[in-house]
Amino acid sequence: MEEKKSLQETYAPNSICFGCGVKNEKGLRIRSFPSETEDEVIAWWQAEPHHQAFPGMLSGGIIGTLLDCHSNWTAAYFLMKKRGRSKPECTVTAKYAVTLLRPTPFDAKIHLRARVIESEEDRATVEAELIANEKICATCRGLFVIVKEGHPAYHRW
Repeated sequence: MEEKKSLQETYAPNSICFGCGVKNEKGLRIRSFPSETEDEVIAWWQAEPHHQAFPGMLSGGIIGTLLDCHSNWTAAYFLMKKRGRSKPECTVTAKYAVTLLRPTPFDAKIHLRARVIESEEDRATVEAELIANEKICATCRGLFVIVKEGHPAYHRW
């Protein structure tokens, strides 16, 4: 049985993004998938020892990157569906804020959940959670915007 492709593998197979780039061998390589109901996007990720901030705990910078990239793909997928496109237009982070609720153990399997809570024609606001050992360890709220020709990220996917 063939493994299901993530949004990143499907729509950006040559991306070099540190957080979600399929082609970045040293990156986090987040793999995001629409949920069965398509009302949220989910991912599972496993840290490695070099992702620790201090013994046993995941770095806050890594947490921020996980939430940022996963939320961006949530927005891109949502806007693709809303606009009736066959592939997502490139979106970038306009702003995002992460709240660290508790230390995140680096050896726990990380579950990411994100959903669009507001949208306009070319932008979406996303709320996301990072869960470890069935506890919400961090949350994120961000604004993600479709870029136009002339922007450095245009056609990056």
